[in-house]
Amino acid sequence: MSLTSNVVTWFELYVNDMNRAKAFYSTVLQMELTDLPSPSGMDEMQMACFPYVEGAPNANGALVKDNMTKPGSGGTLIYFATEDCTQEQNRVEAAGGKVLQPKFPIGDYGFCAICMDTEGNSFGLHSRN
Repeated sequence: MSLTSNVVTWFELYVNDMNRAKAFYSTVLQMELTDLPSPSGMDEMQMACFPYVEGAPNANGALVKDNMTKPGSGGTLIYFATEDCTQEQNRVEAAGGKVLQPKFPIGDYGFCAICMDTEGNSFGLHSRN
């Protein structure tokens, strides 16, 4: 396979409480999520999409609530791009989450922080500063 774009094209963060999860990510990332219609034949599924820029690099994704998936820590770790991950990290606990590892350097690649959302999912914050 010849790559013409980034290998990740979509991600899903599984949630138990859609309203609580939307409020958490809206508060921490300072952006609104958009409700998506359920895929055909999956009426019980709820989805809320993170904002995206058509044609821009990187992946997009959504919060997903359905009967077949459950949130949790220890699996895939999604990193959200930020200007300075300290800002988002400082909003995590007030929004109901936990900071698992405060901002730390990753050499030439910048900085990261590892947090947990209100649903028990771990996620990362990444910044160059």
